[in-house]
Amino acid sequence: MRYLIRDRMFAFHEEAWIETEHREKLYRVNKKLFRLRSTFHFVDTRGTVVATIVRKALTWHHTILIKHEGEVVAKISKRFLKLFGDRFKVRLRDGRQLKIVGNLWDREFDIRHEGTTLAHISRRWFSIRDAYAVDVLSPQDAVLLIVLAVCVDHTLQDLKGEKITNL
Repeated sequence: MRYLIRDRMFAFHEEAWIETEHREKLYRVNKKLFRLRSTFHFVDTRGTVVATIVRKALTWHHTILIKHEGEVVAKISKRFLKLFGDRFKVRLRDGRQLKIVGNLWDREFDIRHEGTTLAHISRRWFSIRDAYAVDVLSPQDAVLLIVLAVCVDHTLQDLKGEKITNL
């Protein structure tokens, strides 16, 4: 299933909406800034926090934790220098390791597990820079894959100097 992520660039406080391909709003990302630990909350349309994204401060590798009900369900690590191998690695609570591969600078990448593509993230079809698509091929992990896509996208925005968020 395809999901669309739309950032509201000129809002007083930063937020993004995750919608289905039929424009049905599913989740809102509340981006709470100006903290030592940047925190994003994924909230469903009823106001329930589905996931929390926390960027750890003062770490050697850029590390992001994804929490659900207070427990860490995933840890994303980004290498500062990449000579060989993957730039982003994800460790899940259940022991699985995911890789994020593709053309990260053009925001065309896949989330993979053992060679199988779980999701494809693309800005190819959008002329505006505040929207992108997440094609989820693994429905049982849909929310987690969307959260991972948002984490990687915002990390890349910061690396490019766009500084839209503190994540």
